[in-house]
Amino acid sequence: MALISVNRCTNANVILNGIAMLGRAEEVDLPDVKAKMADHKPLGLQGIMELPSGFDKMEASFKWNSYYPDVLSVIPNIYSTVSIQVRASVETWDPTGRSAESAMVVFLNGTFKEWSGGKFKQQDNVDLPSKMNVLYIKQVLNGQELYEIDILNNIYIVNGVDLLANYRANLGV
Repeated sequence: MALISVNRCTNANVILNGIAMLGRAEEVDLPDVKAKMADHKPLGLQGIMELPSGFDKMEASFKWNSYYPDVLSVIPNIYSTVSIQVRASVETWDPTGRSAESAMVVFLNGTFKEWSGGKFKQQDNVDLPSKMNVLYIKQVLNGQELYEIDILNNIYIVNGVDLLANYRANLGV
């Protein structure tokens, strides 16, 4: 009989420019990574095919649960790149119970492009959403670098393989 296991991740911490925001972010929506595809219509073939031509823009969103000076002094500067880590613990469950816990870290660099002055509701925390233009993302699970995308430096690494090494060499960079 095969041993069945499932991973579960139910909480996280946000670190903004090296400062832990434990308990300050209510929600984080990490970027969707979407390959930009271009139609290729070659003569002599019976169809059209899509080929990758880079990545679409990436965006992360955060929902802060109150006014924090160390957040609000960074977010409004649209000309300064910020560094964010989202750290979580991934639990592995199998028929014996919780069998392992692994660190999952997502590294983001980018600029904030949207923030709210606040939404007030009686007897509720203030709602302060913000959106970030992501220029760099790397996801690491249990020490294994799953992928890394650096838009400004033409870096695209998946499971340790640099998929744009030849591209950069061809460009002379």
